[in-house]
Amino acid sequence: MSDASALPLVAPDVAAAADAVRARFTSARPFAHCVIDGFFDDAFANALLREFPAFARGDHRNEHGEAGGKSVVEGIRGLGDAWRALDDCVQSPAFLDLVGRMTGIPGLLYDRDYFGGGSHDNRDGQSLDVHVDFNHHPATGWHRRLNLIVYLNHAWQADWGGALELHRDPRDPANNEVASVLPLFNRCVIFETTEHSWHGFPEIHLPAGRSDLSRKSVALYFYTRERHAGQTAPRHSTVYVDRPLPAHLQPGHVLDADDVAALHELLARRDQHNLRLYRELEGLQARLDQSTIGRLAGLARRAAGRLRHTRG
Repeated sequence: MSDASALPLVAPDVAAAADAVRARFTSARPFAHCVIDGFFDDAFANALLREFPAFARGDHRNEHGEAGGKSVVEGIRGLGDAWRALDDCVQSPAFLDLVGRMTGIPGLLYDRDYFGGGSHDNRDGQSLDVHVDFNHHPATGWHRRLNLIVYLNHAWQADWGGALELHRDPRDPANNEVASVLPLFNRCVIFETTEHSWHGFPEIHLPAGRSDLSRKSVALYFYTRERHAGQTAPRHSTVYVDRPLPAHLQPGHVLDADDVAALHELLARRDQHNLRLYRELEGLQARLDQSTIGRLAGLARRAAGRLRHTRG
């Protein structure tokens, strides 16, 4: 069982409240999640922020290979002493046990590659369309089970956008249920990764003169080797839901320049999502073609061998 002495980087009251956190996690709506303020020791959280990488240091290409407003560094051990200490902490049995107790998911596995995780830096104008995450680790095949995010923003106002949103069903806006979480400093959000754990955040709108700010976070993903059959699905990448039309676009409304710009953006996002899917299908088809060619070549070699044996 984890305790505060085994986890010096985690705030002592967090480990002590693990069972209470689990009760909140399992009963939360729209799906299993919990919010824990003051997750890390405060001095350690500030050390992570001081060593947070410059935007240009990370990978700031989007899923379509274009320069974007989000920068990610997966190799966190190279970011400084605090980040090396974080890496040591989150792979320790004590930390994995603590997160397992808080969520009721035993046997959690640390991802040494931080695939898709690490430091996340989102600039003004950036958003994240509602989605469910890839469900298997691309290298190990492990089942993805939990997202654990710790925010590192000392000043963040609700009207700046960028709040994490957890959705029940974004494909049914009339009956959707949304929980919103501001990305405040040293606030931790843990949520279960399932085929229905829809999440994202609306566009960031920083105030004039504050372009120095950005939405900073640490993203940790945890896995298990096995998962209940009723919770599994065929392997897939990230699945996005395109945003609905703005609510004010109703019959009789006269479009203005902002409306037209919003429609252009929605269409561009839809085109980007479709292009990504087309590229994935092309890759799958290429691998299928190679596999088919390989099987046919193998059959031809075996047939030729049998023919030579018959003639001999």
